[in-house]
Amino acid sequence: MNIHTPQLDQQPTERQAEEALAVLRRWAVHASDTEIAALDPELRALLPEARPVDYPVLSRVYPQDFAVDAEYRADLPDLQNGPSSLIKGARKQIQHVGISNFRLPIRYHTRDNGDLMLETSVTGTVSLDAEKKGINMSRIMRSFYKHADETFSFEVIEAALDDYKSDLESFDARIQMRLSYPVKVESLRSCLSGYQYYDIALELIEQNGVRRKIVHLDYVYSSTCPCSLELSEHARMMRGQLATPHSQRSVARVSVVLEPEQDCLWFEDLIGLCRDAVPTETQVMVKREDEQAFAELNAANPIFVEDAARLFCEQMQKDPRIGDFRVIASHQESLHSHDAVSVLTEGETFASASIDPKMFASLFHVG
Repeated sequence: MNIHTPQLDQQPTERQAEEALAVLRRWAVHASDTEIAALDPELRALLPEARPVDYPVLSRVYPQDFAVDAEYRADLPDLQNGPSSLIKGARKQIQHVGISNFRLPIRYHTRDNGDLMLETSVTGTVSLDAEKKGINMSRIMRSFYKHADETFSFEVIEAALDDYKSDLESFDARIQMRLSYPVKVESLRSCLSGYQYYDIALELIEQNGVRRKIVHLDYVYSSTCPCSLELSEHARMMRGQLATPHSQRSVARVSVVLEPEQDCLWFEDLIGLCRDAVPTETQVMVKREDEQAFAELNAANPIFVEDAARLFCEQMQKDPRIGDFRVIASHQESLHSHDAVSVLTEGETFASASIDPKMFASLFHVG
């Protein structure tokens, strides 16, 4: 006698299928590899992270005691140093490849007050031959750290550059170090003092066998418009009308190449050259007498952005330690909704027909 069960002939619903799959997956969480291997292959394919029956069981515990020996290290894959057949894209020399903005404390000499330990952002790059796949980026950091504990000088940067140029078998190399350099500055009349911080970058470049040492400095000052000053005085004289000329925070980025025979250009000396060119540097500590003095100082030194570039140029030309240089000035107008800018270069180092689209935007110094 045959017994017929009507439920077996019913078509399962989508919800029943989902519930059955959920049951299978809950079971699989606690099942052994042997039990999973015994499943029907079609069922096994429904499991998350489905794997073949012979997939190896891998350890999920971090091996604290594992030690790397020379033989194991030599066997590690190194795709960056692979054959040229692995190169993607055009087989073309790359002028700069490396790392940017790795930070570490570096000791710097000051001109007047001993040494300072300052956080420094380092960028290191080398050229890459057209037939080489890539470089090992960490070698740049290791080369620099090897010399980082030494008291800073351009010679230390040169030693680091020699190391990673040799390690990476490159023909050109560059190191740039950026820092914020504190200098105590006195107020104009009240005898107060406070720290002014200067954005400085040091750059060592070797290109075609020639090395150049470059110092970049951002100098922040106030610029009073000569035209606005005269118009304000005209309103006072002719109509008895009180008027004030417009002044604004301004920035000059001065970049100078040290002459080959020169060992040192103190940061303080370069700052001093900028002050001699444009004495209206923004102030740190200010009382009422200082604010009045600053207004008088601005009135005595009104400048257009063209004047600023030429005044900085005049001071750079006077210093025998300085060869090629560039001055980028930006007067961030209070009259206009745009800025007034100028670029002046001397020598071939900074000569360029093109301007970085974001160069002037990088000159904003927010207080």
